[in-house]
Amino acid sequence: MIKYGMIIYWSEEDQAYIVEVPELPGCMADGKSYEEAVKNAEKIIIEEWIETAKELGRPIPQPKGRLMYA
Repeated sequence: MIKYGMIIYWSEEDQAYIVEVPELPGCMADGKSYEEAVKNAEKIIIEEWIETAKELGRPIPQPKGRLMYA
């Protein structure tokens, strides 16, 4: 599985953990626990994002690895 960097944080408004995948615009997942949110991102949302991009003929960014800045 391709690994993308993720930003994970707690949302008081949603009462859930939110995962953003900055390299894949609009790619986000959530979960009631930290682990569930990460699992949803890795096992479902990233794969669906890539599948949709392929179907639409859009480029799929390669993972850049560790962020050098935040």
